[in-house]
Amino acid sequence: MADEKQPDQMCRHIAVIMDGNGRWAKQRGKIRSFGHKEGLKATKRLLHYASERGLKYLTLYAFSTENWKRAEEEVSYLMNLIHLHLRKEMKFYKKNHIRLRFIGDLSRLKPSLQEEMRSVERDTASYDGLTVQLAINYGGRDELRRAVQKLIDSGKQEITEADIEAELDTAGIPDPDLIIRTAGEQRLSNFLMWQSAYSEFWYTPKLWPDFGSEDFDEAVAAFFRRDRRYGGIK
Repeated sequence: MADEKQPDQMCRHIAVIMDGNGRWAKQRGKIRSFGHKEGLKATKRLLHYASERGLKYLTLYAFSTENWKRAEEEVSYLMNLIHLHLRKEMKFYKKNHIRLRFIGDLSRLKPSLQEEMRSVERDTASYDGLTVQLAINYGGRDELRRAVQKLIDSGKQEITEADIEAELDTAGIPDPDLIIRTAGEQRLSNFLMWQSAYSEFWYTPKLWPDFGSEDFDEAVAAFFRRDRRYGGIK
């Protein structure tokens, strides 16, 4: 993440698929909501540490378009957890100069939650530290569908890659250099499908509530050992 490196050697943007909250709770004889609550604590620890380390962009997969298939009680708990903690953490965002953005199709969320998200985005828009993108009701295929639909609606006859990128939820944010996934799974799960074309991947068997700064450092160290050629030869 050091600025003296060449652009293709830097780690400016890390994306995380935060997996394993439910399994973490089950291992301890607890209900799944307990795991989500502990997972939120791990998320806050990561935000603080990533901010201290000087990372510029962090994208977190909080709730996918497929997660609506879960039990209504669990979905309701997750949405309430998100809602309650957005405004509660404003002092934390301000202290650490953290800017929040939200990606995904937010139209399916409750109006009160949508308004809270817009409010937090406005209130943190001027912060120049770590930019955090929370992916909520997000799916990579859905994002591409929405982007293409916007271009069709605009009357575009010929569509370039730049046109598509400009309509993505992540417009204006560089693609992730590194994608981390916890809980031993090794798949993308419909996350940042366009943006991950040249991302490096790092997997850990640790469940998300157990993920800490040493894991973050291990992932970044692994990234810097990679040889990123982007289809070319060095």
